[in-house]
Amino acid sequence: MSKTVSEREPLDGRRQDGFRPIVAPLITPGGSLALPTVGVMLAAGRSERLAGVTGGGSKALIRLGGLSLVERAVRELLAVGLERILVVVGYHAGPVATVVDRLAPGRVTAVPAERWELGNGASLAAAEPYLEGESLFVVVTADHVFGEGALRHLVGARRPAALIDPSPDHEMWAEGTKVRVQDGMALAFSKELDDGNVDCGAFVLTPAVFDAQRLAEREGDLSLAGAVSCLVLSQPIAAIDLPPDCWWHDVDTPDDLRIARTRLRRSLVKEADGPVSRHLNRPISTRISMAIAPLRLHPDLLSLVALVLGLAAAWLLATGRGVAGGIVAHAASVLDGVDGEAARLQVRAGPRGALLDGVLDRLADAAILAGLGIWALDGRLDPAAIVGLTVAATAGAILSMATKDRITALGLPPRPERRLGYLLGGRDGRLLLVALGGILGSPVGALIAVVATSALSLAVRLVSFRSR
Repeated sequence: MSKTVSEREPLDGRRQDGFRPIVAPLITPGGSLALPTVGVMLAAGRSERLAGVTGGGSKALIRLGGLSLVERAVRELLAVGLERILVVVGYHAGPVATVVDRLAPGRVTAVPAERWELGNGASLAAAEPYLEGESLFVVVTADHVFGEGALRHLVGARRPAALIDPSPDHEMWAEGTKVRVQDGMALAFSKELDDGNVDCGAFVLTPAVFDAQRLAEREGDLSLAGAVSCLVLSQPIAAIDLPPDCWWHDVDTPDDLRIARTRLRRSLVKEADGPVSRHLNRPISTRISMAIAPLRLHPDLLSLVALVLGLAAAWLLATGRGVAGGIVAHAASVLDGVDGEAARLQVRAGPRGALLDGVLDRLADAAILAGLGIWALDGRLDPAAIVGLTVAATAGAILSMATKDRITALGLPPRPERRLGYLLGGRDGRLLLVALGGILGSPVGALIAVVATSALSLAVRLVSFRSR
């Protein structure tokens, strides 16, 4: 973390209004630009348009996907690597500070803003004493909701920057602060501009913004946009485009909150989801995830529940209750998506949970296929053939998924998993075949289908890798 801040005279010397920008060195001893380690979140404002939702309380405490807006924003900043978060509070400061103090003691601090009613620029000014020695820091507002990964490129810019939406929808453009961009640099911020870019409300700034805020205040503008507009007159700010696969939304009205909930739910769909997950499982699992989000169940607990459902399906199939077993097997497949969705909703997805989920999924798969094999032993086929078929199905399922996971772990170029999903060799497709086999009363047919699809998916994945 850089701890030096220097002052540099502008080319034309000190301006007549007394404003002299502070420019941080931004260069580490190794010669590379320093990453910001501190974030400032503005959560001081009051929203009269959301009074019917808040009951007169702070907008920052509105819940979305099980988390309050302020908690969601804090977790997003911590997830992109920031070490310390300052949350500026004003309206209903006590309740907001109580929530903030519980988030990550020692890393998240509530900062009171006495002049919060004047504008979010005045709220930003309250953080200045807490940023001494910081050459670069992130600034966001609590009521701007971002999709997973939206802030990563901004934080990684290693220079003063603003996150820009280059393709906003009509309503966002009409309501938002427009940004004039030229050669990758943000030149002006104003609602009166006609430019097609919109400010997403997320910045990487230097301490120069506080002098800029004071200048904007003397000119009668106490907004954050006003401070940044003054800053760009003396310090270049890069325009960082919102990644095309990410989203954001400014929550100012009940309609905004409804739209943010819908976009958050839809963002739970993974790009690599096959047709079964995308068109059959996710429409159900994402609604379950949003419905139970207020309970804040730990994702690992949901993984265990999915395992229990898988074991129940295995027992039902083994006892010849094909219809019930098939339905429960598919229910386990749907619930298998809920744990990962809950982790993303709670901004706590990580490798430890993914590892546990993978292990439990393999256990459930083995049990379900064994249940099919035991059921099939009641038929006319040779028991040795049934055992061999069951072993082949289990091995194929495990190898198909293990190959996919190994490619990811080794950092190799990923296969076209979304297209591979049409071969039904993934877990969602496999459990759908089991469900159909159970409902149709054909355990042997289900085992043969699993062997065939797993082997085909494995072969295509390996051939695709070798061809590259």
